Amino acid sequence: MRKDKHLRCRACGRAIARTDDRICIQGSHEHTCTNPHGIVFHIGCFRTAPGGTEIGEETYEYTWFTGYRWQITLCAQCKTHLGWSFQAHDGGRFYGLILDRLIAPN
Repeated sequence: MRKDKHLRCRACGRAIARTDDRICIQGSHEHTCTNPHGIVFHIGCFRTAPGGTEIGEETYEYTWFTGYRWQITLCAQCKTHLGWSFQAHDGGRFYGLILDRLIAPN
């Protein structure tokens, strides 16, 4: 029996990303970030998040990662806000997912 390696949306259970896709950005997998409204998010960085979908325009405004523009990422099933995709000018992309909105595999 194979063990599930997916992080799942806490709201609906959809598989969002694999634990094997965890990556370090700016020296760490996890980051604590504050948006311009003072809301604090604890995020983890992932190479891909196929269970999510991006909405809105990409922007450099208030980016947490220098050189990356961001776009909101929702659960593709229930549309819960799960984090952001970050796109570099050279085409590199990663996902910053809000860790307390995900369920880790057992």
